[in-house]
Amino acid sequence: MTVHAMPPAALVGDEAGDSQRMRRGRIKMLVVFAICAAPVVASYFMYYVVRPSGAGAAYSTLIQPSAPLPAVEARTLDGQPVALRSLRGQWLLVVVGDGSCDPACEKRLFLQRQLREMTGRERDRIDKLWLVTDDAMPGAALRAALAANPATQVLRLPRATVAAWLKPAAGHALEDHVYLVDPMGEWMMRAPADPDPSKLKRDLERLLRASAGWDQPGR
Repeated sequence: MTVHAMPPAALVGDEAGDSQRMRRGRIKMLVVFAICAAPVVASYFMYYVVRPSGAGAAYSTLIQPSAPLPAVEARTLDGQPVALRSLRGQWLLVVVGDGSCDPACEKRLFLQRQLREMTGRERDRIDKLWLVTDDAMPGAALRAALAANPATQVLRLPRATVAAWLKPAAGHALEDHVYLVDPMGEWMMRAPADPDPSKLKRDLERLLRASAGWDQPGR
């Protein structure tokens, strides 16, 4: 019979210690993640589940799971590169359309501005973004209106890239909606097509109130 040497006790102890340290490391990582995510999860929970009595159901559609800003580079109208994820840090009201911007597109851009202003003192937490999906140049009058303080950020991004991130409701086109992106860069809400501004404002105000504990104006 062959007698195999037993591993030294110290070696067995080291292996057990390594295993315990790995488990503790994983637990710490999960705790850190939970602490970071808790305020955002809590704010959405308060908005969509624990609503004040009589507040009624949300008018807009909650996106589950949310979709992060793509790690792509957009372009300004004069061709300057802008990393799309650099827009994180503010709530974003997003409109999508081609550069020719028909009357329906102009109506959505007006709604976008109106919504921000209707939130009153909370408006500094919101930025306006128009994603232009082709090479057409918006008209001079429209560009001037969008440049008025507070300016709407206008960025070119291929339609296919936008469509891989934002999704319209069934039976609608990508351009039919206003989309809401939270300060962490997650697309999390879609307004109905041709929305009622007062109902959409109510959704936005609830979100701003629910997130007040973790979101501050400015990037």
